[in-house]
Amino acid sequence: MGHLLDSLSIVSADGGTWVWMGLATTLALTLFAGAIAFGLGTLLAVIRVAGGRGVEGAVAAYVEFQRNVPMLVHILFWYFGIAALLPDSVADWINERGSEFVFAGLAIGLCMAAYVSEDLRSGLRAVQKGQYEAAQSLGMTYPDMMRRIVMPQVFRVAAPGLVNQALLLFKNTSLAMAIGVAELTYRTREIESLTFRTFAAFGVATAVYLAVSFVIMGAGAMIGRRLDFLRR
Repeated sequence: MGHLLDSLSIVSADGGTWVWMGLATTLALTLFAGAIAFGLGTLLAVIRVAGGRGVEGAVAAYVEFQRNVPMLVHILFWYFGIAALLPDSVADWINERGSEFVFAGLAIGLCMAAYVSEDLRSGLRAVQKGQYEAAQSLGMTYPDMMRRIVMPQVFRVAAPGLVNQALLLFKNTSLAMAIGVAELTYRTREIESLTFRTFAAFGVATAVYLAVSFVIMGAGAMIGRRLDFLRR
C-alpha cells in the first residue's frame, strides 16, 4: 500500500509533469520511427518481390544486417558515426531540431523496416497467383495492381504481425535514452535520481508502458476484426 501511495504522489507532484513530457516524447518518437518503418518496410517488400535477383539480394542483405545487429548499436552508430560524416550545414540543421531525437528515430525506423518487410513479404506469398494474372488481364499497371488488388490483401494477412511490430517499436523507443532523448524511461531515471524512490518511479513508468501497450493491442484487435469483416 505504501508503494502505491508513493507512486500516486509522484504522479500528482511535479514528477507527474515529467512523466507526461516523457510519454509525449515517446509517442512522438514512435510515430516518427513508425512512419519510416512501415513506409520503407512496404517499399522493401514490394521491391524484393518485383525486382530481379540483384535487387532481391540487396534487399535481403539490408534485412539481415538490420535484424542481426542490436538496435542499440544502430542508434549509437547513427548518433556518433553517421552524424560525424554529415556536412556542417546539414548537421547544424539537424542539431537545431534535436539531433538525438532525429537520429534515434531514423535508427529505430530503419531497423524495424526490416521486420515489417518480412511480415509483408509473407503476406505477398499468401496472395494467389491468379490475383496477379486477373489484374494483368484487366490491363492494370504494376503499381495499380499492387495498390488496388494485392496490397489490401497483404495487409489483411499480415495484420497480426504488423501489430506486434508496432508494439515492439513502441517499447524499443526506450533505447533512445542511451543518447539523451528525454523519453519516458529517461524522465523516470531523472525522477528516481531526484526523489530516491526507485520502486515508485519505475512503477509509474511500468504502468504507463502497459497502458499504452494495451491501447496498441486493442487498436490492432479492432483493425483485425474490421479486416476480417471486409474479407467476408
